[in-house]
Amino acid sequence: MSSPCHTSAMLLVFMALAVAGAEQPEERSCDVIGDESSESQMERALLKKLEPLSHMRFNVTVEKGKTENYIYQFRVCREVDSTSHDFGGLVQTDRQNGKTTVIGRINETQVFNGSDWIMLIYKGGDSYGSHCSGEKRRAVIMISCKRGVTASSFSIISEEREKEQECFYLFEMDSSVACPAENSHLSTGSILLITFASLIAVYIIGGFLYQRLIVGAKGMEQFPHFAFWQDLGNLVADGCDFVCRSKPRNAPATYRGVGDDQLGEESEERDDHLLPM
Repeated sequence: MSSPCHTSAMLLVFMALAVAGAEQPEERSCDVIGDESSESQMERALLKKLEPLSHMRFNVTVEKGKTENYIYQFRVCREVDSTSHDFGGLVQTDRQNGKTTVIGRINETQVFNGSDWIMLIYKGGDSYGSHCSGEKRRAVIMISCKRGVTASSFSIISEEREKEQECFYLFEMDSSVACPAENSHLSTGSILLITFASLIAVYIIGGFLYQRLIVGAKGMEQFPHFAFWQDLGNLVADGCDFVCRSKPRNAPATYRGVGDDQLGEESEERDDHLLPM
């Protein structure tokens, strides 16, 4: 039996763990712009398709001379820093002074796709200063299809901030989640081959069991229609011999044996005149 003090200590530990687990909030995910009822099935399907990337973090460093030295941090449908509670899905950090700027937020998300790409847009970033009429920043992430790669090549392409409105940061990355589903349908030829092979297997196995169990055949006679196939093989061999032989059928043989009819009768000539008288 455990002592009362030991039991109380264990209870306190379990309670502390339970409280710690309850205090950890669940990470927020992408919220498409508009009411939940206005979200289309396509947008929900695309967000579901991007879920395998949500646990990954992406960084890229951009250095332009001595004036611009930034680190861009990006997460797919998750906050870069969940402790700040700012919904920041793509954040810029100035390496010179440590200033952090939210480029786009996951609670103002747009998503759409093409045949082999997915476009993820985070709106509602921190406001520009003297650029773009002071509007809020926006991040556009182009995710292109690359099979066999979960995610790679995250980079910034450009920052469009010379316009009066609709300025944006453009990023790109490669991922297999943007690839279309591979067509696994069998061709007509494959279906015919499978059907033909299945019929042959049924014929051989079924015929074998019938010959063995019903007819009581033994040995090679268990093969269904053994006599037919044996004769068919001989006919095929004869046909090949007739069609494929290289010399005429009635060509004389190059060698003939000497028969008795060629020997003729023994000559009656004697060599008696050669003997001495």
